[in-house]
Amino acid sequence: MHYTAMPSEIVRAYQRGEPDIHGQSPERTTSDGGGNPCRHCLRGIPEGAGMLILAHRPFAELHPYAEAGPIFLCADPCARGGGVDLPQILQTSPDYLVKGYGADNRIVYGTGAVVPTGQIAHRAAELLSEDAIAYVHVRSARNNCYLARIDRGETG
Repeated sequence: MHYTAMPSEIVRAYQRGEPDIHGQSPERTTSDGGGNPCRHCLRGIPEGAGMLILAHRPFAELHPYAEAGPIFLCADPCARGGGVDLPQILQTSPDYLVKGYGADNRIVYGTGAVVPTGQIAHRAAELLSEDAIAYVHVRSARNNCYLARIDRGETG
């Protein structure tokens, strides 16, 4: 399994001030150091650092299951995170919403569950063992905000 961050080309566009999925420029603010997970480096944005708030849809095409919502990004360029280890932004809450998506980028019904942080990898491995599941999303269990994607294999 591989934890996959947002693609750098999308993040760099937002960092340049290009519009989000609602056609608005990302809001620029300063991180308070708590609860501001960057979806690109997959780390918390440090207190005092520049931060972007914007609407993002982690799907290329529009359809009824293409959820959109608010996310945070580092305002300055950061290195793309990801890998086989649980990212730092998925270690700050007691639990997360984990759900599977098919190759058609639609939720596979019955796969969504709020799981304890220590069970994310296990639940994702269970889902990815099913042929119907192409990838997994990890979202906030409290606000449903998109955090990261989990793919098969060791690269993403």
